Amino acid sequence: MTIKETSTAADGPGLEARKMAVSIVFEVLEKGQYANLVLERSLRRSTLSWINRHLITEIVNGSIRMVRHLDWVLDLFLAKPVSKQHPWVRNVLRISLYQLIFMDRIPDYACVDDAVRMTKNKVGKGMGALVNGVLRSILRHGGKIEFPEGDQLQYLAVKYSYPDWLVRELLNLADYAEVEKLLIYLNQPPAVVLRSNSLLIERSDLVTRLKAEGVTAQAGDYTPWSVQISGLKQPITELASYQSGLFYLQNEGSMLAAAILAPSPGDTLYDLGAGVGGKSTHLAELMKDNGKITAVELHVHKLRLLESNCRRLGITSVNPLNMDILQLQPDMPAAQGVLVDAPCSGWGVLNRRADARWHLQAEAVRTLPDLQLRLLQAAARLVKPGGLLLYSTCTINRAENQGVVDAFLRNQAGHFTREGFADKISFFPLEERDAEDAREGSLTLWPGRYHCDGMFYALMRRVPADE
Repeated sequence: MTIKETSTAADGPGLEARKMAVSIVFEVLEKGQYANLVLERSLRRSTLSWINRHLITEIVNGSIRMVRHLDWVLDLFLAKPVSKQHPWVRNVLRISLYQLIFMDRIPDYACVDDAVRMTKNKVGKGMGALVNGVLRSILRHGGKIEFPEGDQLQYLAVKYSYPDWLVRELLNLADYAEVEKLLIYLNQPPAVVLRSNSLLIERSDLVTRLKAEGVTAQAGDYTPWSVQISGLKQPITELASYQSGLFYLQNEGSMLAAAILAPSPGDTLYDLGAGVGGKSTHLAELMKDNGKITAVELHVHKLRLLESNCRRLGITSVNPLNMDILQLQPDMPAAQGVLVDAPCSGWGVLNRRADARWHLQAEAVRTLPDLQLRLLQAAARLVKPGGLLLYSTCTINRAENQGVVDAFLRNQAGHFTREGFADKISFFPLEERDAEDAREGSLTLWPGRYHCDGMFYALMRRVPADE
């Protein structure tokens, strides 16, 4: 997304932005804090312009995401490994190298000068000289860096900055070329995509409205509701069109959930694991806000955001319920459609949380299918005979996807069957292999294949009582 060039004057806002960026990266990489929480807290307190807060966000997320790549490069030019350097120095080097390699709109001299100044002020002149020497040596080298050769896994893990175990798992799912494409995609900042609120405005009219507000926008390629944003001059939440509820921020891959369930006006639905309401509100829009959607969410703060989102969008048919899905009462009324948005490893959305790849643990991922199966079984009790059950995750891990669905159908033999849904999403340009899966009742959106989040969907119908 395009933003205006930030100031690079000495001791100006550019330097202040880099100071804040290195402090946040320090908190995350040295103290184990969560990037999104530290970043949000720091920006909330900042008096810097939106442009410089955007710069901070880009430096922080990029440096954390690419830290393994950055450390590899730094170790080639340091006499002592980066892991043995002063903690402040190594993080100044990391954010500075990230800017030099990946952010071509920042002048090299400004980046190096600010790195030296930040180091001198914090650690002393000697370390400032080291930082200056290392960064200038890398610049003179011209970016010709060699990564581990002869080992495909190590090459991918180091060059694209991922844990070894995760790359190994991905290579078990697809061939080298497709995995490399996926890793590259998940290192890019996620696209800004809007879902037009069909209760209030047509997509074409929303694009016109956004352009009038100075936003570079165009209709998306993958769904009838999506609008792609490629340029902003202010925070999106400050737009009059946002405040008027004309759109919701949602990735195109996630928009498929409501389309697959395809509710009709007057239906009763459950959205289990509703989060802040992205899928719930889309279901309500497709139902013309006529019917009842019970949005079940364990975390109260998410339900409050869901309620706020519904008010902004003008939606009244969504009813929030604070409850653990596993504690759903057996006497709760059954519905025509139930969506289970299960907690998962998140392999399909690693670009949305810079530090997610470093927090993932192989053993923890292996325990998820058992929980997901129990959630799906609890949800099944809420489906009316003849009704639909949609299972959704944001991962591409087969064990959490097809494995869970297969186990569920074995346990529910004679009660649920797979339901094809390719016709419901005929607008989405699926490759033939994926279209065939959708015709048989499931779909894995591989990240990078369709330039959207990685998602999994499986649709099942409860067998009518008289069959």
